[in-house]
Amino acid sequence: MIPVTATFLLADWIVKGLADGTLERVGGVIRYVATKQVAAWLRDAQLNSSSSSNNLLNLILSGANAVGSVANAAITGTGLSDVNQKLIGVEQASLSNLVISGGNLLATAVSAAVTGKELADVNQRLGGIENQLGAVEQSLQLTQGILQVTTAASMLNLGISVMGFTVIAQRLKELEQRLHQAEELLNKINRKIDLGYYANFRAALDLAVNAFTMSKPENRRSSALQAINRFLEAEHIYTDYTDTELEQKSQIADEYLLSLSLAYLAEARCYLELEEHETALHRFQEGANVLRSRIQKYVELLLTSNPSAYLLPEFKGQIDLRRLTRIYQWLDPNLDENAVFDMQRENLIKLVQDPNQWIDSLPAAILTRVEVKGGWFGPNKDDLKQEAYKRLPQILEVVESMVETNRRFEAYQLEVQAIAQLGITFHEWLKLTPTTEEKPNKANLMFIIPNQPIYLKLAS
Repeated sequence: MIPVTATFLLADWIVKGLADGTLERVGGVIRYVATKQVAAWLRDAQLNSSSSSNNLLNLILSGANAVGSVANAAITGTGLSDVNQKLIGVEQASLSNLVISGGNLLATAVSAAVTGKELADVNQRLGGIENQLGAVEQSLQLTQGILQVTTAASMLNLGISVMGFTVIAQRLKELEQRLHQAEELLNKINRKIDLGYYANFRAALDLAVNAFTMSKPENRRSSALQAINRFLEAEHIYTDYTDTELEQKSQIADEYLLSLSLAYLAEARCYLELEEHETALHRFQEGANVLRSRIQKYVELLLTSNPSAYLLPEFKGQIDLRRLTRIYQWLDPNLDENAVFDMQRENLIKLVQDPNQWIDSLPAAILTRVEVKGGWFGPNKDDLKQEAYKRLPQILEVVESMVETNRRFEAYQLEVQAIAQLGITFHEWLKLTPTTEEKPNKANLMFIIPNQPIYLKLAS
């Protein structure tokens, strides 16, 4: 068995590896770029109440909470003594652990009611900290950028262990609500959507929850297999729905793609609860193959017939070449920024010369005429262009979210493989938690770090 360490703090060598490019994050794992060996698994420590909220997960530097508590302390009476003790710890801390403005600390001290001698002592120490902070400000900004381990929201959480049946049911409810909201628009273009099967999916999730609360193993397994059969049916239903909506280039293709991913996830989770790791891995592999091809088709659809539109001057400060490159690298890992820009050179010229051709080619997933207000004869080309430009930054976020969702789903395979290599059960994996640390207030992630890198391969 390979020993592992669970922690809320990101190791310095991982930060360095992410900074110099020797390590990369793929879904819920951090791995070596050259060897693809896993250096750490990520697990959400806090669940967002809604998948529509911003899912940027900032890793907390090890000194954040200690310094933050200094700023919030009342520097009066016993509070001053507490501040002095904390300042001693701060002075001894590594500069990389300082994540608060010295100016804010100074303002707190000045506004406090303390004696002259005590204030002078505190100010002297704060002045030293402020000088140190000024010297490392740029370094801190870089580190925080590195530690922002995901740039896109996703309906799937980091770590299969977090995606229990209750969480899946919550995500499913959110998707159903989004489809209800889309009904009005679809009615305008004579499109109907069938929401009836979501009730069956919810019933299957309830059955799975009940199955794994049963005390008798034979009853638990029997009920779990019934739930699995319903999840298999859901996979077929949502595959058909997804293919239909992709063919229509519609606004709701992503809802069905996400529903399909939840169906595969629920089925695989059942097998994990039964400790059938090989079968769970097989189902994740099949699901990854089914989802990847369809998500790729959807991403290419949203990139439009002329992806250079995302690089227009109108989006300066909102969209840059780096973001577009990350999407293209998901499509083809061999591409870099220069290659992506070269691909778009002629496209930019075509777009500037004839923007109407691009407007006419936009899929319904981005824009339909019935959504845009116009004059007596409906919206003109300029109305449509302005509305399209207004939407593109949000559309790119959807693209990034779908890419992130695909990566997280694929990374679930590596978690299942890890359980086998570590020689533990799924339920032991669920219980992994830091034993010598208290969870920091703002810690969004937990890291599981093996004592040595582990080679795990994604199915192609």
